[in-house]
Amino acid sequence: MKPFFKISLMCMDFLNIAAQIEVLNEEFDGYHMDIMDGHFCKNITLSPDIVKAIGAIAKKPMDIHLMTTTPNDWIDSCAAAGAQIISPHAETINSDAFRIINKIKGKGCKAGVTLNPATPLTYCREYLGKIDYLTIMTVDVGFAGQPFIPEMLDKIREAKKFREMNNLNFKIMIDGSCNKNTFGKLHLAGADGYVLGSSGLFSLDPDLRKACKKAKEIFMEETGVKL
Repeated sequence: MKPFFKISLMCMDFLNIAAQIEVLNEEFDGYHMDIMDGHFCKNITLSPDIVKAIGAIAKKPMDIHLMTTTPNDWIDSCAAAGAQIISPHAETINSDAFRIINKIKGKGCKAGVTLNPATPLTYCREYLGKIDYLTIMTVDVGFAGQPFIPEMLDKIREAKKFREMNNLNFKIMIDGSCNKNTFGKLHLAGADGYVLGSSGLFSLDPDLRKACKKAKEIFMEETGVKL
C-alpha cells in the first residue's frame, strides 16, 4: 500500500488559508480537520463552518476528526459541510458505536474511529470490520507540538496483525508527531498514513511549497519508500 499523507489544518497559517490550500491541493492526499468542543479535550479549533469554507477550494478529501464528547451532534453538520470522512473517538461512541458508524456511512461518508494513547485496541475490536480508517493517536489529544509516545508502536503492530489475521481492510493512520524522528519507526510498525502538522510540515520552511518538498524527502530518507 502506498503511504498517504493528510495535512492537519489546525497547524496552518490562518491568515493565509486560501494560499496554503492552493499549494496543498497539489502536494498531498487530503486534509485532517480537528473539531474540538472544549470538553472532550481542553481546546477549540476548527468548526463545520470552516470545513464548508475550505471545502469550496479544497481538491482533496476532508477527514474530520471529532474530538467531541457527543459526536452524534456533529455528524450531520460536518457531512453537510462537505466532509468525505468522519472519525469520532472510540471513547465517545462505545454505547452506540454501530449506530454512529452506520449514520456516518448513511451520509455518504467513509467512517473512521480514533483511539487515544491510553485506550487499547480491544476497545474497538468488535467494529473494526465496519470502518475505513483506524487513527491511532501517538500524542495526547488537544494540542499540537507534543512529544511522541513510543508505547504506541506496539498498538500499531497489534492493529496491523489483527487486520491481517481477520482479513480486514481498514487503513492505519497515525496522528501526532509524525516527522523525521518517527517516520521510520511508524513505517516499520505498520502505519499506512500520516497526519502532518507543525513538526512534520509547517515548520520545515517558511515557503510552504518548499516545506512540502522537504517533508517528502525526509519521509523517503527515513523509510526507504519512494513516493
